[in-house]
This record gives sequence, structure tokens and C-alpha cells, in this order.
Amino acid sequence: MRTPGTAHWLNARAHWLATAALLALALPAAAQKTTLLVYTALETDQLKAYQEGFNKVEPNIELKWVRDSTGVITAKLLAEKANPQADVVMGVAASSLALLDRNGMLEPYKPLNLDAIMSQYRDKKNPPAWFGMDVWGATVCFNTVEAQKKGIPKPETWKDLLKPAYKGQIVMPNPASSGTGYFDVTAWLKLFGDDGGKGGGWKYMDGLHENIAQYTHSGSKPCNMAASGEYVVGISFEYRANANKAKGAPIDLVFPKEGLGWDLEAFAIHKGTKKVEAARKLADWASSKDAMLLYGKNFAITAQPGVAAPLANVPKDYEARLVKMDFGWAAENRERILAEWTKRYNAKSEPKK
Repeated sequence: MRTPGTAHWLNARAHWLATAALLALALPAAAQKTTLLVYTALETDQLKAYQEGFNKVEPNIELKWVRDSTGVITAKLLAEKANPQADVVMGVAASSLALLDRNGMLEPYKPLNLDAIMSQYRDKKNPPAWFGMDVWGATVCFNTVEAQKKGIPKPETWKDLLKPAYKGQIVMPNPASSGTGYFDVTAWLKLFGDDGGKGGGWKYMDGLHENIAQYTHSGSKPCNMAASGEYVVGISFEYRANANKAKGAPIDLVFPKEGLGWDLEAFAIHKGTKKVEAARKLADWASSKDAMLLYGKNFAITAQPGVAAPLANVPKDYEARLVKMDFGWAAENRERILAEWTKRYNAKSEPKK
């Protein structure tokens, strides 16, 4: 016959064993996190906010970023085509994603919020291979203090930058390294003519080259150099220009009258990922209004309309100033354009690290 104490001890032990068994089942599930390898050209100072925004919705998916300039990330992805590493490509130029799609490297997916994204800011196929997050476009950073010292006038047009007053005072991104540089070049070819290396766009770049001090490997760097007074003119993009001016840099933002080159920061799932479900959850969030509100803190135009609040120093008609862009054309002609550009102008590029 068991004593009451023995029965109590046995009950307590059974309860403890049951609890331990439940904990053993629950703990691995709670600790189980999926890690997505995300290749990106997003600015470093944007990554934390996007990661935190996503983790509010999906706390068990960790994002591991591989970050570099657009051209470098694009080249890395193409080099890894036979042995892909990335699960997701996020915040990389749509022109680059169109090129990856042409190479059969993207996994089509229709995210939950696709219908809210404007048709001109997403892949036309159904389901799409990629969709846009936000527009980033050309802006000239003009250092007013240094310009006054040197008697250099404020430019109003791209063609103003061909004037002798700007000789040795302009920096711009190398289009082989930088998505900003590539959309500048494609915009000038659209505006002034291509004709296989003989058109007005190339003549324009020949003239501009005479005034260029250096081609950088980053789209942000020319604006940073102008902001610090190293050069008077930095051809860059509106996020970096706006951010530098907000920090007190003595720069004006110039939006040349002929039209502005631009591209989309865009999202795609990499073909062959073993984490398709997690990648789709990130796609659903990246296309959501919550994500667009975060993009809108940095850019004047988001892929969902009417989300972004007006940005200081960016004109209200900014979207109307963008040149007509064909991402398929930009992808198809990328190799030819970059080969021609490199042959003509690469001697003034900064050394690669």
C-alpha cells in the first residue's frame, strides 16, 4: 500500500516528466529560425529598418545580407549562375533583374500585394519574375560654397556640364560598378541617341569625359565628395543627395531639365533556393504597404502609388521628369554599352579596392 507522501511524489514526478517532455518538443520549434541569404545593393543605412520591419511580421526568418554596388552584385550573381548562393535578390536594379531573368535565374512568384503595385513598376509576365519597391533617379549634387569660391555657375541641364567652367570638377559613378552610373548612361543614350556607339549620347559622354575628374565605383560617393567640398559637382541620386543636405552639407540638388535617368530597386526570388516558403514570405512583406511606407522615407516614388510622403528638396513633378525606360532594352544591351563605355572612359576610374 502506497503512503499519501509516495502518491504525491509520484504525481509530482509524472507532472514534471510531462512538462519536460512538452518543453523538449516546444523548445526546438521556438528556436528554429530560417536564414535567408539576401543579395542587395540597398544603402547600408537602410538595411536595419527594413530588417526590423520584416521581423515584426516574421520573427523566425533571419535575413543575412550580402551587400555591394549594383554592378558588383549583378556580376557576382551571374558568376554564381551554375552554383547559386542567394535565396533572394532585394533592392537591386530592375534592369539587373531583367538580365538575370533572361538567364533563367529567377523564380516567378505573385506576391500577396502585387495588384497594388503600378504596372510600369513590375515585370509584365504573370506570375512576375520581379517587382519594384521604389524608384531611384538621377540628381546632381552641387556644392554652393566651393562653386562660389571658384566662380562656377549652377548647372540647369546635362549639357551645361560640358562647359569649360566644370573642367576637373565633376565626379560620377562608373556604370559597370554602379546602377546609378548605368541608368545615367542609358538615359543619355535615350535622350541624345545611341546608334551603336556613334550617336549623340556617346558624343555627349565624350564631352563630359573631358570635364570628369574621376569615375567612382559607388552611386553615393560622388554626392559625398561634392558634399565634403572635394569636387563641386557629383552626379548621384536623390536619396543620397537628400540625406546629405539634411545633415547640413552645403549642396543644392539639381534635376537636369532634359530628363532624369532612373531605375527601380526591385525584388526577386532566386531560382533554386531551398527556402522557397520563407522567400515568398519576404516577397509578400516587400510588396506590402508597410514596406512601401519604409521605402517612402527614403525615396519620392514607391511602387505602390500615393504611399510616399513628399521629400524635402525633391520637386513635386519628379516622376514626370523621368525618361522613358525599357528595362528589357537596358538588360539586352548592357554588355555592349559597358564594353563601349569602358573602352572610351575607364582610364579615369578610381582604382578598385
